[in-house]
Amino acid sequence: MASVAQETPGLPDPAVEFVLGGDAASAKALKDADEAYARGDLEAAAEAHHRIDELGAYDARARAAKLLHGLGFKSHTHEHAVAEFSGGWRARLNLGRALMCPSDALLLDEPTNHLDLDAVVWLEEWLKKYPGTLLLISHDRDFLDGVATHILHLADGTARLYTGNYAAFERQRAEMLRQQQIAFEKEQAERAHLQAFIDRFKAKASKAKQAQSRVKKLEKLKGTEAVRAEREFHVTFEQPARLPDSLLKLTDVEAGYRADSPDDHDDGAALVEAHDTPVTRVLTDVRFGLQAGERIGLLGPNGEGKSTLVKTVAGSLPPLSGSRIAHKDLVIGYFAQHTVDQLKSGQTPLRHLQDMAPGIGEQQARNYLGRWNFIGDRVFESVDGFSGGERARLALALIAYTKPNLLLLDEPTNHLDLEMREALAEALNDFEGAIVLVSHDRSLLGLVCDSFWRVADGAVEPFDGDLDDYARWLRARRGTESERVAASGAPVTGVASAARGVDRRKAAAGQREREKPLRQRLRALDARLAAIGAERAALDARVLDPASVAGLSTAALADLARQQAALRAEQAALEDEWLGVSGELEACGVAQDVAGGA
Repeated sequence: MASVAQETPGLPDPAVEFVLGGDAASAKALKDADEAYARGDLEAAAEAHHRIDELGAYDARARAAKLLHGLGFKSHTHEHAVAEFSGGWRARLNLGRALMCPSDALLLDEPTNHLDLDAVVWLEEWLKKYPGTLLLISHDRDFLDGVATHILHLADGTARLYTGNYAAFERQRAEMLRQQQIAFEKEQAERAHLQAFIDRFKAKASKAKQAQSRVKKLEKLKGTEAVRAEREFHVTFEQPARLPDSLLKLTDVEAGYRADSPDDHDDGAALVEAHDTPVTRVLTDVRFGLQAGERIGLLGPNGEGKSTLVKTVAGSLPPLSGSRIAHKDLVIGYFAQHTVDQLKSGQTPLRHLQDMAPGIGEQQARNYLGRWNFIGDRVFESVDGFSGGERARLALALIAYTKPNLLLLDEPTNHLDLEMREALAEALNDFEGAIVLVSHDRSLLGLVCDSFWRVADGAVEPFDGDLDDYARWLRARRGTESERVAASGAPVTGVASAARGVDRRKAAAGQREREKPLRQRLRALDARLAAIGAERAALDARVLDPASVAGLSTAALADLARQQAALRAEQAALEDEWLGVSGELEACGVAQDVAGGA
């Protein structure tokens, strides 16, 4: 049984070794072989290789690297120490370690919370192929629809199993509740009829027997419960006081961080020098404008600059160059990934709202918070005891109170349950201002956004297509050899006009030609690594067989040891080359995007 650890200490182990450790038996056998070679113990090395062969572990390190690729780790980060990664990336490492573990059952509790959309799509495909039993908790409707074959619904102290995905569960549950209500109404009518007979004839001696019979029948009715309407949860974003047509415009902007910037840098950015001031340049040549009523979803892998773009739009991160022009009546409501953590420890929801709006009366504040489901004495409770979903709901409530005309939402659904996510989608659809949304929740993106922009490889460009198109594009770019999300690949067809589409198809053809030798090399490396695994297994079996080595001279035994060492060294070199070629393939895609942008 495999599950994801909740905490990851700051270990010095390389990321790939940490993930490899999920397959404890294989990791130990590989380590034993390395240690045996280091001390020159050929017998122990042969025994270790026998275990490696039994476990099928010769490709274990390559499998760990593929998991890291799928979860969004760049090739050059695979050897970085676990301690060097942030909390969100360590959560991904824990997930990779769980997926690496050979298991009959896999238990995942909200596995998508720290993933970007690209990694969610990859994980969905991986879990579809998982041969064991998967027990999954998730508030992502699309993810459940893609992965689940059964839904176990927990409500009112009971558990009921439904066959099918989440959409099928909703249909079945709605029909079950309809039938339950029909049965209840029918039973109530029968009760009323029986009671009326009893009340009418119980005093008559001639009818006493029939009346008593109906009393017994009434007592035996099973008591079907009426369907209790689940409390509908509604939230509202206050409509803006002013709503200019053109809210904000970025022109020729370079977005990134100066050395003294207090903000965390996005992963994957390149350090450059400009006027002797170190800067981290993340996005270049950004031309991005926002009109009233626009709903834009930002797509792209973690570390490519989505949060940097949102911070630049918000004004919390000044452009390195270019211009940011905002309307004088612009009011921004900004939910960042760290907003929930900025709630004041020990304070109540009421105090948070009163601190933000000093003139508000207590009853008015309680009425407002009640609309966000902070009812009764909940407004007097410390946020320290709140769940992640409750804290996120409070943060959204405080943002909504400011009546923004531009909402910038960076992963607002982390820790929100399905009911709150649906309520948030409805509120955003009723909001008259502009919205920029970053989310791994495809259902929310699909319900709220009218258009999408792709942020990757230092560029921001429109994406012409829906989320299914984006998922297909991701699968095509990953490739079967490396099983990675290569979201930094060729520009998406259809973004430009028909004339530019021809140029892009030509560029894509050229891209395929440039990638062809790299992909061929990857296939050759995979084949040779498999062959080496077979050769090592055969050689190890020979060394372990007393009959095979009986009578061999010292020189012959030394030759066998040299062969083992040579195969081991070749395997290590080829694994390194495999990662290098994967990196070249990724870089090739980056170069193509830069050329396409030019």
